[in-house]
Amino acid sequence: MKRFTQIVTVALLLLVGFTPLFAGGQEESDAQIVGVAMPTQSSQRWIQDGGFMKEILEERGYEVDLQYAEDNIDAQVSQIENMIVKGADVLVIAAIDGAALFNVLEQAAANDVKIISYDRLIINSPHVSYYATFDNFKVGVQQGGYIVEALDLASGAGPFNIELFAGSPDDTNAYYFFDGAMSELQPYIDSDQLNVVSGQTDFDQVATLRWDGQVAQQRMDNILAAFYTDTDVHAVLSPYDGLSIGILSALKSVGYGSAKDIPIVTGQDAEVPSMKSILAGEQAHTVFKDTRTLARRAADMVDAVLQGVEPEINDTTTYDNNIKVVPSFLEEPVSVDITNWEEALIDTGYYTMEDLGL
Repeated sequence: MKRFTQIVTVALLLLVGFTPLFAGGQEESDAQIVGVAMPTQSSQRWIQDGGFMKEILEERGYEVDLQYAEDNIDAQVSQIENMIVKGADVLVIAAIDGAALFNVLEQAAANDVKIISYDRLIINSPHVSYYATFDNFKVGVQQGGYIVEALDLASGAGPFNIELFAGSPDDTNAYYFFDGAMSELQPYIDSDQLNVVSGQTDFDQVATLRWDGQVAQQRMDNILAAFYTDTDVHAVLSPYDGLSIGILSALKSVGYGSAKDIPIVTGQDAEVPSMKSILAGEQAHTVFKDTRTLARRAADMVDAVLQGVEPEINDTTTYDNNIKVVPSFLEEPVSVDITNWEEALIDTGYYTMEDLGL
């Protein structure tokens, strides 16, 4: 009789459309949750990072909570707190300020939530498990090296006038970019082949808070008015495309590009406005960092953390966050100018010709 009752019960459940757990059914809420905290949507680059990562993680069966904080530190802290409360198993964080997350990461650790630092290193916390980024020092080397090559400095050419820009002082990457670039440029500054007419050469003097293009444009305006009334600037080290566009606007406003040749201006991230500028013969250079590759790397780290295994790592010495050296994977950046943009960006499927207005 007991066996008969069990058979009848199962039959009735199947008739009303209930799928028993032993038949393979599973509620969607059973998916592990990954919180993805991005800094801002004001940059094309971060929109792509977040979008690619959400797509990849959802394809792997995770529930993704993607949030942008619009460069507001308090908002990012609040978003991360909410992710923890909602049950996130792992947090992937591209920090606005790498030093501002100590307390919320303590909260994450207390709830056994693992932390992966994404592109920007989170500092002063022992709770960062892994770091997915590009070779940031190499990015700077490519920027500075491009100027060296374009001005033919190795053959003794010069002197030339140059001005220096750096990124946001609350972003650890800004220091790596600047140090990498100066490793290429400083020997020529020392030999007087490069002359920084403004005299502004220290990181603190040339940093640009929040990577703000308008701030860079205003600083370039001021430099041109104060130091370049009777001489020309030949090169500008810019660490990011958003700054480069602002710098170019300042240059064009005083006749560069019409009465005078536009200086060599570098950049980073291969954003659409800068790619159009390169194709128009204005910005000279950018560094392409394939956000699809980095998003996939971060997703691999998420998989490993949740499976309790070590992810693939290729750097265990570089990224010291003041508490620990964070195991990292450094993806390769690609130097891009008018000679190789199609191979780097179109052939790889990152952009279409239509994306660039072609």
